[in-house]
This record gives sequence, structure tokens and C-alpha cells, in this order.
Amino acid sequence: MDSYRFDFGIKEAEPGYTKIRPDTSYSKEIGYGFTSDSSVFGRFRGGTDILRSDCCIPQKAVFLLDLPNGIYRVTLLLGDALADTSTFIKAGEGKFVLDTLNVPAGQYLRESFAIRVKDGQLKLSFSGAAPRINALDIQMDNEALVLFLAGDSTVTDQGEEGYPYAGWGQLLPRCFKAGIAVDNRALSGRSSKSFIEEGHLEGIAADIRPRDYLFLQFGHNDSKTDDLRHTEPFTTYKEHLLRLITVAREAGAYPVLVSSVHRRRFDSEEAIVDTHGDYLIAMRELADTEQVPLIDLAEKSRKLFEAYGSEGSKDLFMWSYPGEFIAHPGGVQDNTHFQILGARLLAELIVEGIREVGLNDLIIHLRQGE
Repeated sequence: MDSYRFDFGIKEAEPGYTKIRPDTSYSKEIGYGFTSDSSVFGRFRGGTDILRSDCCIPQKAVFLLDLPNGIYRVTLLLGDALADTSTFIKAGEGKFVLDTLNVPAGQYLRESFAIRVKDGQLKLSFSGAAPRINALDIQMDNEALVLFLAGDSTVTDQGEEGYPYAGWGQLLPRCFKAGIAVDNRALSGRSSKSFIEEGHLEGIAADIRPRDYLFLQFGHNDSKTDDLRHTEPFTTYKEHLLRLITVAREAGAYPVLVSSVHRRRFDSEEAIVDTHGDYLIAMRELADTEQVPLIDLAEKSRKLFEAYGSEGSKDLFMWSYPGEFIAHPGGVQDNTHFQILGARLLAELIVEGIREVGLNDLIIHLRQGE
């Protein structure tokens, strides 16, 4: 089955759609529905347009759908005849696929995004100040390009249990229209060496297709000299990056190197201290030798963090006070990882780099304003 259509609310379903009511609970037998801990209500507004006449109000809800692995276009219909609505949707484990969708009373909005489904299930999380969902259409879309990300914890999709931890790859999908699916394969704690040795490159090789993209950011963990993950910048680091590049090229896809984002470390003059050193030089050399586009996130992040300053940059990194976030009751002082604002700004720097190096197949799918 290549398409799935759901009508959310409390009355009869639009022909050709499956009805989802507030009490439609997920089970393996039916293969769709809200999770048991969801908080969902329903309203009927009347009228002849069945999809718009009623809706579900997912105050904090997770909708699951079992479906074959693949690339899908997900289209939502949102709105309410009587109330202004504000709905926030994430996919998978905290992937920011859309910015908050605000719809005036009496109006309705259709919005789409692309996503790769793995492990046989699509997960959509709904929240917001006044969330609504009227309908959901899901269609397989093998024409969408996939932007693969390989990297470490500064890139990965951080789980909801660590909120507000976020990698820049987690915020990148919201920058693209439905023609691009961001498939974030980055994993916390990996170096270029351990990423390959654990078999993650093989997983990418199995899925990547002609005209897809593979963005590579490694370096944070490669530099740890007392660790099995360690690589030497001008030898083994380059060698492992070249293996990743080669897999993309052999598939007819396009590799892109991304230099490591800086840590929050300032000197007495309020300048960022470079903790990556030769790894940044080695990546630039490899980009030149192999004629691979390079997005210099190291330089871009240096300028960003210095603009915020040593104190202001705490708002970008995972710094918090005791009691500020439920997941971190004792507070956090982390100068490597980001909270949502920092990850969002870094994702925007990646978009800036995409424009600068002329990745036209990606540029044409950027959302307005990105």
C-alpha cells in the first residue's frame, strides 16, 4: 500500500479516509492510533466539508502508523472554524520537521514534509498552544531526495528524554520543503573510525541512491588520544573520511564535508579557543584534494559564539539552572552540546553553507526565508 489517508474528529469519515477519533488507540492489530499516554479531545463544527467539519485536539499526543520502510510525503490539514490554532509537530525521536503552524480562525492550512521511515513505523508528536488536526495524508515518495547526515552528538537527533538537548541535524529538516528528506544517521560519541567500525557506513551504503547527499561532520571524538576512537588528523582521519566519501560517490550521490562546530571555550579576550586544531586543517586539505564541497561550520560557529559572548552563548549550549528542565533537575553546564536555540542557529548556518557552495538540488527545496 503506497498511500494512507486519515480523517481526524468525532463524526463520520470522508469517503476514502480512515476515521481517527480521540479514543482511537494504537494497537499492533490495526497498526495505527494514538499512544495510551496521549491527551486528545474532539470537536464538531458543522458544515458540508467533512474533513473541515470536525477535528481532533491533540494537546499532547503521539500518533503511530505502521507502514513499510521507505520515503514518504506527509501532508497535514490543520485548522478550526471557530478558533485560532497553533500546532507543533515533530517526527520520530524529536525531529523538527516543521516550525509551529499558526492558522487563523475559519482558515485551514495544508503543509507537507518528507521523511524516511525506518523500523516499520511513523511516529508523529503533536503539541502547541492550540493544536488541531483535521486530516493526514501519507504517500510513498521515491522522487524525494535524501540528505544523509553522519557525525557525532553535536549533529544527532537527541531523544525526548534529554530535552532540551538537540543536535543541529535535528533542526535541519524544518529548513526544507517536502522534496528533501533529512535522514540523520549521526550518533553520540562516534568518531569517523568508530562510526565505520560499528557498521553504520554499511547502513548508509545500503540506502543511499543517485543524487542523494551525504554530509559528514567528525572530529570531536577523533581527537581523543586516550581512546580507541582516536584517529590521527593527517593519516587515519583522512582515510576514514575518504571511505565515507567513496561510498557516496560509488552510489552516484554527493558527499559534503562539514568542519566540526566549536566548543564553548573562550580566552581572556572573549575569542573562541580552537580545540580541533589539525583536524580542521586535515579536512580542508581533503576537501581540496578530493574536490568535495566544504561547509566551514567551524568558522561559522566561531563567529556566532563570539557574537553571543562567553555569557550569552550559554543560551545556545546545554547550560541550565537547577529545576529549569525536568530532565535535568540538578542543572547542566555543558560546553559541547546544544539546546534547541543553538541547534536551530547552527542548522541555519548549514543552510547558509549550502547556498555558498552551490548545492542547487538542495537550494531549490529550501523553505522560504531559509
